[in-house]
Amino acid sequence: MFASNIGRLRFFSYSAAVLVAEIVAVVLCISVTIGFDGLANSKPGPGREGVAAAILVVSLVVVLFRANLAWRRSRDAQGSKWILWGYIVFSAIFAFLQAGTVLVYDFDAEDFNSGLNLLGFSIFGLWCTILMAKPAGVDLNELASVFDFDEPAAPLGNMNSRLYSSPAAATASSASTSATRPAPSRPTGPNARPRPGGFGKRGLV
Repeated sequence: MFASNIGRLRFFSYSAAVLVAEIVAVVLCISVTIGFDGLANSKPGPGREGVAAAILVVSLVVVLFRANLAWRRSRDAQGSKWILWGYIVFSAIFAFLQAGTVLVYDFDAEDFNSGLNLLGFSIFGLWCTILMAKPAGVDLNELASVFDFDEPAAPLGNMNSRLYSSPAAATASSASTSATRPAPSRPTGPNARPRPGGFGKRGLV
């Protein structure tokens, strides 16, 4: 279950599910340990050690799931190893920095952690690279040429000329046509008369 290769759609779906699970787990950690009011009114320092530790454990577990998904997707596409390991290492660093930010962040100050956001954008870029990697053994140019409708269709005359390009093919086609054509029915019996030919209903004798 955790070792099979996964494609783009499954990787995207699983990653979205892991993200939702992480958000729910972090909200539960804050609610159980200190509460949102307590977190907002608390000062940075030892009073937040419990919530920071809980968020760190949850984040590291999430990193393990993301690393497994990225490894399975990268193996399916035979992606670059440095992209895979860069994604895993940056995700682990982000987990530690996220827990540290909860521990030391001052909600009364108007500081903005730009370094953590830049790291998050880098992780997102690596994730997109792993997601969009083409499957191994598939030539996208050949796959796109199947759906290429820019070339004009061959005329019917050219198709017939190609079909009957050889005399043997034309002879075989005419023979098969005459063989399949039904013979005209003739009246049988002692009193049978030949059908008179003519024009219209009266006929011409």
